[in-house]
Amino acid sequence: MVTRANTSSRKHFLTQRNAPYIFLLPMVLLYGVFKICPYLYSAWLSFTTNQSGKQLFAGFDNYTRLFKDQLFWKALGNTAIILVIQVPLMLFLAILLAVAFNSAFLKLRSVFRMGYFLPIVMGLVAYGILFKNMLDANSGVVNYLLELIHLKPVPWLTDSTWAKISIIMAMTWHYTGQNAIIYLAQLQSIPTELYEAASVDGANGWWKFRSVTLSGLRPAILLTTVLSTIGTLQLFDEPYVLTNGGPDNATLTVGMYLYMQGFKYFDFGYASAIGYVMLIIIVGLSVIQFWIQREK
Repeated sequence: MVTRANTSSRKHFLTQRNAPYIFLLPMVLLYGVFKICPYLYSAWLSFTTNQSGKQLFAGFDNYTRLFKDQLFWKALGNTAIILVIQVPLMLFLAILLAVAFNSAFLKLRSVFRMGYFLPIVMGLVAYGILFKNMLDANSGVVNYLLELIHLKPVPWLTDSTWAKISIIMAMTWHYTGQNAIIYLAQLQSIPTELYEAASVDGANGWWKFRSVTLSGLRPAILLTTVLSTIGTLQLFDEPYVLTNGGPDNATLTVGMYLYMQGFKYFDFGYASAIGYVMLIIIVGLSVIQFWIQREK
């Protein structure tokens, strides 16, 4: 009788309606412990300051300090410059590659697709070191090739402007193939009947590209724009490996500045404040991008 009662109560507890929630509960608890709790703790840290090894409540002092911090604004400006140049350039090249990969006239398409996707497989630090060695002013292969064609060597990593260009080139090489594959997947979902109908209407190649291809790519363009914007605002690995923020903080990004405050100066309260200001900026830009796309 006890066994039947236990079995009956277990069946009553595990019904078809609540079974999915019960099975998901362990993962939800783990997510809360390892994700949500750190977010809440860092939010509390942003209102504290470290004095004699103790975190003391400081109100909005960290945020007030942040808006007066010239180095933070320089880091934000550097990040914005890289963002407005690198992201549009990368996505434009990715669209061109995707169209080429989708073309029936391109031979060995699978080989080209794999070749352009391979850079994303390489680790961030590994490809950063690769570019650092290639762009070295004295022993880099790029300057060696420039000298072969009688051009002056370029201070890729020691000049403020060229250092930004070097980071943009490295990021574009690393991420363009990944975005091209996303666009290719979206292109292959566009019905061929749309192109046939456009041909019947007398549309030329440019009109087909603008009205059919770009229109079909719109969801993927929105996705990659948002993800690329978020990734660039969090930029850390490339400037850290290539230039370490130099020369003269010309490539210092917000991600690097946050890292310095937290793990070099151990000012976790100020680092948390920087993180939450960037979170507000990222959410704001994402909302604007979604709103613009919806209006279109």
